[in-house]
Amino acid sequence: MKIGMVCYPTFGGSGVVATELGKALALKGHQVHFITYSQPFRLGHFTENLFYHEVSVSDYPLFEYQPYESALASKMVDVVKYEKLDVLHVHYAIPHASAALMAKNILASEGIHIPYITTLHGTDITLVGRDPAFLPVICHSLENSDAITSVSESLKQDTLSIFKLKKEISVIPNFVDISEYTASANKCSRHHYAPKGEKIMIHVSNFRKVKRVEDVLQVFNKVRQQIPCKLILVGDGPERANIDRLCRELNTCGDIISVGKIADPKEVLSIADLFILPSETESFGLAALEAMATKIPVLSTNTGGLPELNINGVTGFMSGVGAIDDMTEHALYILSDEKRLKTFKEAAYQRAQKFDISVILKQYEHLYKQVLK
Repeated sequence: MKIGMVCYPTFGGSGVVATELGKALALKGHQVHFITYSQPFRLGHFTENLFYHEVSVSDYPLFEYQPYESALASKMVDVVKYEKLDVLHVHYAIPHASAALMAKNILASEGIHIPYITTLHGTDITLVGRDPAFLPVICHSLENSDAITSVSESLKQDTLSIFKLKKEISVIPNFVDISEYTASANKCSRHHYAPKGEKIMIHVSNFRKVKRVEDVLQVFNKVRQQIPCKLILVGDGPERANIDRLCRELNTCGDIISVGKIADPKEVLSIADLFILPSETESFGLAALEAMATKIPVLSTNTGGLPELNINGVTGFMSGVGAIDDMTEHALYILSDEKRLKTFKEAAYQRAQKFDISVILKQYEHLYKQVLK
């Protein structure tokens, strides 16, 4: 098949999933054409069957805001026509689904039929989708999609609740390539971050308010008072200033290592003992899955799609949003006993295997074939 993959090329989960899906499809022999405004950061170097088409928007003085959606639709039309694509797969509803519908209508006027699949990732529904300014457009674009997928059952139910769609939504969860996570931890690196053999807690996110990174620091502060440990923060974002302030107030800065944005966090994850994700909501929790694939148990909240991934008391623990004392108790329970920690690590890894790309890729290939019929 020849597949057009449309996504945001940034560090967000939707861009990561779209890129890794495209790479996996290319390895299976499908031809994948990425269509976006810059090369996805995980696309990497030249790979057979992978192509990138840049969407450029001219800077006209007339426009206060450049019309990216129109430029994207035009680029889709061009790539479909001249690369003979079979299907478009757009990730994140705004503005990709509406641009795909526009491209589909333009091509139909020229006698070319191109189906498009929309994959919903979270904030395109739970945040942006709730805005009355976008709601009619999103609803129309979704209803006219040839297929819709959601990364979790929770997000599916949220979508149906917000948009009252008649269109069926298929749940195809996020995934990881387990084979890329099997490398053993680098002992020298671990010694660098925890020179006295301290336990290592880790958090990975975009540091938005919804991630509640301040809760990470509060839990860590309570844990370190009973168990020697370090905290690694991976990522950056709008809450960074508040995190730095709280770190100084709690006097924890000496035990916290902030490494900033990392395109591929596998290596730093591999030296950690416990992953903490106290988000207000998560449509799926891809960062948690990546941790589990590296044999790290997860402390998370019990919102959104997280209960579909993290098994309470088995792969880690779940707590209510803001339940700092409960999370602290769970962290101490896992970290205070080596045998128990090893059991949780193995269970997390076994759970992650159920979300391996080899399993999920078949579901997407089946969906493509259904749409093309």
